[in-house]
Amino acid sequence: MNRRRLIASGAAGAAGAATLATPNLASAQPRIRWRCPGSFPKSLDTLFGTQEYIARRVSELTDGAFQIQVFGPGEVVPALQVLDAVGAGNVECGFTSGYYYLGKDPSLAIVTCLPFGMSSRQHWAWLTHGGARDLYAEVYRDQGVVGIPAGNTGAQMGGWFRKEIKSVEDLKGLKFRVAGYGGSALQKLGVIPQQLGGPDIYPALERGVIDAAEWVGPYDDEKLGFHRIAPYYYYPGWWEYSPSVDLMVNAKAYEELPAQYKAVLNAACTESWHWMAARYDVLNPPAMRRLIAGGAQLRAFPRDVLQACYKASQELFAEIGAQNPRFKRLHEKWDAFRIEQTQWLRVAEDSLGNFLAVQTAQR
Repeated sequence: MNRRRLIASGAAGAAGAATLATPNLASAQPRIRWRCPGSFPKSLDTLFGTQEYIARRVSELTDGAFQIQVFGPGEVVPALQVLDAVGAGNVECGFTSGYYYLGKDPSLAIVTCLPFGMSSRQHWAWLTHGGARDLYAEVYRDQGVVGIPAGNTGAQMGGWFRKEIKSVEDLKGLKFRVAGYGGSALQKLGVIPQQLGGPDIYPALERGVIDAAEWVGPYDDEKLGFHRIAPYYYYPGWWEYSPSVDLMVNAKAYEELPAQYKAVLNAACTESWHWMAARYDVLNPPAMRRLIAGGAQLRAFPRDVLQACYKASQELFAEIGAQNPRFKRLHEKWDAFRIEQTQWLRVAEDSLGNFLAVQTAQR
């Protein structure tokens, strides 16, 4: 037998075996194309950027076999109709927040956040180990979608105002763009809440249709230009301590996905949840400095205003719960988890404070 031919033949066989052993996901799995409209302006590389991040990671993790085409507000559906389009099957998925649709079901507000809620750290614990995903699944099921947590802004600001807020009296008659049940609580104090999609806020503020507006925080707010019209910038955004943004997927489309693609989609959304939160933490501080240097007047809501808002929020939750058993059940579980986490966080922070004090004293 020819030794050279044997070696060459063996090498070729080994190469062929290696080729067969290397998985080619793009050819092994079906090629899928989805459309994903969103509720957030394309000018925002945080919110819309997260929508793009999900699509990019899904493509990368499937070797390009699973593609999601993203769209901004109004390109496929209006900003506040994304859930409707996904539930009806007009598109396969959408990037939006549940509380935009609380008129359909008040429990959709809990899916995003509630006033005087949890920090982003607590919120992620609630979503992943606190049982929230199972509770929210039944809420989304009624809308024909599967909701996957896919982003979080972290703590938000209280918004931009044309005039100073010095007391509860200053809230009366104020036309304020504010989302979720924060607006309903403020309504008890005389505010006239307005829910507007991101692209519609600046024109409404500029024309005087509204007197004040909140969105997210310094980085996004600077891009949207609110400081050019309303100089007083308030904190905290007590109605949105850590709102969660979801990738809403049509239930039928989700069930038809191969198991591996479901895993990829969930993994990409987990990444994007933390990617968004970290990006805001990096970008907000320098944006705040720029805004203040440019003339923005930073203000804290007075304590009596915050106390009145907290009281109004608790009254609101009790009223909704009395009319909607599911909201009451979900809110009770949410609130119990929030209280327990807050108590633990206080202990942890005290421990850290004492530890740092000892270190400082020993230097």
